Amino acid sequence: MASSSLRYSAIALFLLLSLSSSSAQLTTNFYGSSCPNVFSTIRSVVQSAIASERRMGASLLRLFFHDCFVNGCDASLFLDDTSNFTGEKNAIPNKNSARGFEVIDRIKTAVENVCPGVVSCADILAITARDSVVILGGPTWSVKLGRRDSRTASQSAANNNIPPATSSLSNLISKFSAQGLSTRDLVALAGAHTIGVARCTNFRARIYNETNIDRSFAQLRKGNCPSSSGDNNIAPLDLQTPTSFDNNYYKNLVSLKGLLHSDQQLYSNGSTSSQVKSYVNSPSSFSSDFVAAIIKMGDISPLTGSNGEIRKNCRKTN
Repeated sequence: MASSSLRYSAIALFLLLSLSSSSAQLTTNFYGSSCPNVFSTIRSVVQSAIASERRMGASLLRLFFHDCFVNGCDASLFLDDTSNFTGEKNAIPNKNSARGFEVIDRIKTAVENVCPGVVSCADILAITARDSVVILGGPTWSVKLGRRDSRTASQSAANNNIPPATSSLSNLISKFSAQGLSTRDLVALAGAHTIGVARCTNFRARIYNETNIDRSFAQLRKGNCPSSSGDNNIAPLDLQTPTSFDNNYYKNLVSLKGLLHSDQQLYSNGSTSSQVKSYVNSPSSFSSDFVAAIIKMGDISPLTGSNGEIRKNCRKTN
């Protein structure tokens, strides 16, 4: 009798654990019945935003990276400061740099109009990142959904977790590893710098002081980035096709035309140089690795089940 009740207890515990782990799993059809038009609703706003400004696609993709690296993909990045916490928008990696919040606001309003109180800001960002890549010519993927929104944010975690443009290769590897991402994931996700721009303050030291840089490229960039002024002047991260999602970023690295110190670190006689070369030779392997890595990044510590909330306004808790 005792062994039988023990067996039933074990079965009950197994079922409970199975249920709790499955509730924490993200799925691609999470809104299949609760908000079937979520994808078309989001895509329409993203397309309109990128049509108005091509650079916006890179800005929206970057928001996803900067959100997921700070306590998981929970839309904490969108929260404005309150009396209870200091938000992440003014953290060093985001201040005067992270942008596109007003596009997220427009998407949230559109989604609330069709499915009020159903779709999280965290999931909106995950879908928006995918759509931005696709609209700019990159690969597509099925977005896993079911994340909920955080009720707090952490400026200190943003400052500590997001690798700066001055990072060495070992620092990049360790920051990505802390998020459960491999060195292969790092090199693939860095390919997001095939789109977007950087501010002079983040590449000045590279173009004036470093030697592993193409001289004519450095000279070109100095034209818009003086040695002691113009901090917010911008330059494209990808010299060749700054608004097309392709593998030219890696070609630039091989030519010593990486704009940021952290970019060129990926091709600087280190452990990642062979992977960079492989992406130069095979755009399809870059695409497939990027997709695998961004799906993995989207899985970082999501709030699911009854954790967190579905914010009505992405900028503040309910």
